[in-house]
Amino acid sequence: MRPMESGILLIDKPRDMTSAKVVAIVKRLTGAGKAGHTGTLDPMATGLLVCCLNQATRLARFLLTGTKTYEAVLRLGVRTDTQDTAGQVLDSRDISDVTPARVEKTLRGFIGTIQQQPPAYSALKHDGKPLYQWAREGKPVAKPPRTVIISALEIQKIVLPEVHFRVNCSAGTYIRTLCADAGDSLGCGGHLAMLRRTASCGFSVTRALNLEQLEKMAETRSWRARLISPVDALPDISSHQADDVLRKKIKYGQPLGLSDGIRIQGKYMKIIDSRRNLLAIIDGNYRYCCVFPDVIQEPGDRMTTWKQ
Repeated sequence: MRPMESGILLIDKPRDMTSAKVVAIVKRLTGAGKAGHTGTLDPMATGLLVCCLNQATRLARFLLTGTKTYEAVLRLGVRTDTQDTAGQVLDSRDISDVTPARVEKTLRGFIGTIQQQPPAYSALKHDGKPLYQWAREGKPVAKPPRTVIISALEIQKIVLPEVHFRVNCSAGTYIRTLCADAGDSLGCGGHLAMLRRTASCGFSVTRALNLEQLEKMAETRSWRARLISPVDALPDISSHQADDVLRKKIKYGQPLGLSDGIRIQGKYMKIIDSRRNLLAIIDGNYRYCCVFPDVIQEPGDRMTTWKQ
């Protein structure tokens, strides 16, 4: 693929399909040599999957920690072993004493910095094996609680036993665990009945293609018009435009420093050329975080081996 075909493609994931399967389809339809995503959605969930193609897979580490927005439905009165509709029912409880006012007060209590126990059925690993595999073998592993941030939680509708809400949260937050914890706090239990990711890493699902649209675009490769360039994928990182001297230093992997005229603002900085192609990202100590050799190389150049 040409360098311009490296970038971010936003996909609206369908229900009942794994994120890995979606990425495999995207890779096949685009002909990408490499493809990955920046945050798994459970099979039952729909919505935004941020897919990185070719050299843009090097940007995944910068996008994994972005905030996310979800629309979800909490179903009260039923607990499941997976904390969502995919699992086995553990028990059913009466919700006659649950009122909309209690629900609102309880959910507001989760706003802010909280501790959350990762679910036993998750892709987190223990001894090299995903937790869901341990759980399916009857050997569930309890990971220690971790800190997550619920920055906003808006209740959209309450029609008991269901509660429809929108939530903004930090990366690593499990919305099904939020639902289970809210149900436990209400004393009746609960589970996640529906989940849709509407935003991630600064991108919105409104700009995403569904797989049917991508398949239709594949023949003419018109999907390329929807590709977000690597330099535009990280708008919050400042840029420094390289002159010919700096471009050559990056090309040959030479050390960079303050003497190169780079004034780093923030934790990282993008180095771009005069055409706004992304050449490299460096950290506050002027160390290379990732380099884009296909952009730097000129016709007839021998490929440089990069140490990152």
